[in-house]
Amino acid sequence: MSAGDQETGEQRVRGAVRRHARARAFTEAEDVITAVLADPGVREARARVKAAETELGMELSTRLQPFQDRYNQAVTAGDADGLTGLCGGKHGRWGRICVLPDGHETSMEEPHWGRNSEGRPIAWVGSAPDDW
Repeated sequence: MSAGDQETGEQRVRGAVRRHARARAFTEAEDVITAVLADPGVREARARVKAAETELGMELSTRLQPFQDRYNQAVTAGDADGLTGLCGGKHGRWGRICVLPDGHETSMEEPHWGRNSEGRPIAWVGSAPDDW
């Protein structure tokens, strides 16, 4: 076996070990996340957050519905200009559903607001990271 063949074999082994270690780390992380999310205290906290977001979403819906209407019209018409300048805020569960203008948190002093995939108004504070 030549030195080049041996090196290639060693590289394959190292690559396989890295892939195995990465797969094992992801599996362990998923197990930990599943255990944490199954905890009764965490489940209760998530339910309270969901209820508060839904309640606030309903409270703000009369005042903020015109923003949803403009968004819907822009989507229906394929109006890219009507969609530019929208908030990039991201809800951890529902994604980018905020229909308010970019910067609304300071200029309007409003939380993020939009409708979830179930069509219910929802309001939230903060933004989920882009890698979610």
